[in-house]
Amino acid sequence: MKKSNALALIPIGVFVVFYLTLGIVFEYVMKISMGFYSVPVVVAFLVALFVAVLQTKGKSLDEKFEIMGQGVGDKNIVTMLLIFMLAGIFVGVVGRSSAESVAYFMLSVTPPRMAVVVIFIVSCFVSTAMGTSVGTITLLTPIAVAIAEGSGFSLPLCVGTVVGGAMFGDNLSFISDTTIAACNGQGCKMKDKFRTNFLIVVPAAVVSLGQIFFMSMGADISEGISKEYDMIQVIPYVLVLLSGIFGVNVFLTLIIGILSGSIIMLATGAVDFPGLLSGMGAGASGMFETSMVAILVAALGALIKHNGGFEALLNGIRKVFKGRRGGQLGIGLLVGLMDIATANNTVAIVMANPIASEMSKDFGISKRKTASLLDTFSCIVQGFLPYGAQILVAISAVNTLGGEISAFDIITNMVYPMMLLASSLVFIFLFPEKKEKA
Repeated sequence: MKKSNALALIPIGVFVVFYLTLGIVFEYVMKISMGFYSVPVVVAFLVALFVAVLQTKGKSLDEKFEIMGQGVGDKNIVTMLLIFMLAGIFVGVVGRSSAESVAYFMLSVTPPRMAVVVIFIVSCFVSTAMGTSVGTITLLTPIAVAIAEGSGFSLPLCVGTVVGGAMFGDNLSFISDTTIAACNGQGCKMKDKFRTNFLIVVPAAVVSLGQIFFMSMGADISEGISKEYDMIQVIPYVLVLLSGIFGVNVFLTLIIGILSGSIIMLATGAVDFPGLLSGMGAGASGMFETSMVAILVAALGALIKHNGGFEALLNGIRKVFKGRRGGQLGIGLLVGLMDIATANNTVAIVMANPIASEMSKDFGISKRKTASLLDTFSCIVQGFLPYGAQILVAISAVNTLGGEISAFDIITNMVYPMMLLASSLVFIFLFPEKKEKA
């Protein structure tokens, strides 16, 4: 019998209280801009890890380090860290000006009446190509503001459409932190998770397009918006997307993107060689916190599992959720609660991975389906968090441009996450996958 000890889950509670309490105080009491993200998540995990070490009885300090080392040295953790670095380097190489090129190209070839629909499509493409929702929102929110001012569309609708589309790519992209964390945490291939996810997100995106068009019909359109663009810089993104779709190994996919991006950026004079190397370094450095969180969570998870915490949690889940449908819903709720506590969907997935892996075995859920559920529900919840980075960055971008918007304005105009939740529940309850053979 596996050891079951609910008290071994205390470190998770310590992390949640430490991180969430300080975040709320900084953001809403001290009124610090982006205050929730002023709390160092690495420090919060170190505090939790210290508590877990103290809880582990009957072991010397060296033996405790050995347990943590086994968790950190897991093949999936090592693979995840390397992919994080390569994904960061890719974004650092290609830069982000190509995202604007896609947006202005699409706006130039479509009627002004379709501007909001276009910005949703662009947001979906850019976030899928770049693998970052926050980066997409940072780039496209100023364009959304310009559309609202120049064309007469509602500002909350334009900004909410960008944020919603950004969550599309955060969920589906091959180089998204969330996809990397979910696939490697569950030990499944990215192409398999992509195919499973694709069936859920496409209906949600199509319905969202129709709803966004309907919501924008009453606007008094004055004129379109235009700006110079350079489409050649989009080629690396397209290569990465196509490589991922056709099942090319993720390492080779990212190397193709890095090499093609380097050649194009140097050939077009967008950057010189020292600048290119600097961009690579900056991109890799940008993944430092995410990588450190993966390491600390792996060490923390190893101690909690050794002390019986995961088994106690699984016993509780088994009492509440029954059957494969219940198991899938349980995985979604698990990662959603983690995301509410951390306001970071990648961290939520990393924390939920070991528990979800055990749940998938208990309920007969495939690895690809588990990875898809983790990624999808974490992105759904993250999109609606008023203290999440996506909403806060969008508000900050609008304020910088002299506008004014609230989190409630954005959330009520984010059509896609609502449709994605509906689509996910439909596929859980009406189209459950067959039990995977052992």
